[in-house]
Amino acid sequence: MNLTVNELASMIDHTLLKPNISNKDLFQLCQDAMKYSFKTVAINNAAIPFCKKTLEGSGVLCDAAVGFPLGQSTIETKVFETIDAIEKGAGEVDYVVNILEIKNDNWKYVEEEMQRIVEACNEKKIVSKVIFENCYLTDDEKKKLCEVALKVKPTFIKTSTGFGTGGATLEDVKLMKACVKDEIKIKAAGGIRDIQSVLAFIEAGANRIGTSSGVKIVEEYKKMVSNQ
Repeated sequence: MNLTVNELASMIDHTLLKPNISNKDLFQLCQDAMKYSFKTVAINNAAIPFCKKTLEGSGVLCDAAVGFPLGQSTIETKVFETIDAIEKGAGEVDYVVNILEIKNDNWKYVEEEMQRIVEACNEKKIVSKVIFENCYLTDDEKKKLCEVALKVKPTFIKTSTGFGTGGATLEDVKLMKACVKDEIKIKAAGGIRDIQSVLAFIEAGANRIGTSSGVKIVEEYKKMVSNQ
């Protein structure tokens, strides 16, 4: 894999989604993101104005979390949250699907939700990511979600919130890639903490990595590249 350090860093959404943080923690997150040129800082929406101001002029985007982490708010609530996040300064949006309606086999609802949120992002030319939360889904449900995504065309489909019972797996990324081919990008997130895992996920088909260990991962990659 012939990625430069900067190319690897640009594939990382640098994540801080814990509830028990302060602006000091968010400031450090933004400083690290600017230093390493990560693609985004992935944050809860209340933190967007502070991070947007801190990141001003850097090129690092704010990545909003919508319906996070359970996905159990209404379509109208998620659409409002998406628009509000964009208006506050979000440059990308990750939303959690309604797993209840997946388990109800209500795929019309799932498609409508995805369509309306993706349309809200498209209107503002904002990257959209659909969080599957694969740890709660059967393989058939994952495949059906991929089929819906192929109709709606979000920018990315994503493995996990990092707050469920499991995170990203290579098997899930491979399954998602097999379903959507190169028509939709894939984000792997949840439990990814070292460079070996990152490279394995990229090899399996991931185009973006969500992690709170971005600094550690890039430093590991620098050492790996320098030793080649």
